[in-house]
Amino acid sequence: MKNKMISSLAMLALVLALSSPSPAAGKHPHLEDALHDLHAAKDHIEQEQHDYDGHRAAALKAIDEAYHQLELCLQY
Repeated sequence: MKNKMISSLAMLALVLALSSPSPAAGKHPHLEDALHDLHAAKDHIEQEQHDYDGHRAAALKAIDEAYHQLELCLQY
């Protein structure tokens, strides 16, 4: 149950950051906010002690991939 919650929280952070307006400076403030939120989500998940049958590691990997994709988006 918690493994689904961790993955859901990571995805929710990304969705919220991309869908809400932001006063952040830069060409793509929503993407910059999403990067910030993904970083915060990753910090929270890394502090978790339980592995959740490998889902914690999978969530961290998914966050890293999402972060990479957003960095590529910022190039445009």
